[in-house]
Amino acid sequence: MDKNDALTAFAALSQPTRLDVFRLLVRAGGDGLLAGDISEQLNVRQNTMSTNLSILTQSGLIRNERQGRTIRYYADMDGVSGLLAFLMEDCCGGRAELCQPVIDEIACS
Repeated sequence: MDKNDALTAFAALSQPTRLDVFRLLVRAGGDGLLAGDISEQLNVRQNTMSTNLSILTQSGLIRNERQGRTIRYYADMDGVSGLLAFLMEDCCGGRAELCQPVIDEIACS
């Protein structure tokens, strides 16, 4: 991920609804969620949600899959990994042991 991609991702997450959507999809894991379910869970109108989902998809932080007439959304873990790698690229001046607490904090246990 380069600087411009990272800025696009941060811009996408800088709006409260989009941040809530992203976190909801991370929690949903590999099952993802249907667009309508996301709208319902976050109490956001579907047309507003559609715009937010589009912005998040363009940022590379989420992906979608058409299932008949519906669309299922997922957190794009490759995009998330790329953003985290960008942030941690020069972590601790090459002293990996200093970065370990951060890695432990974000790792699934």
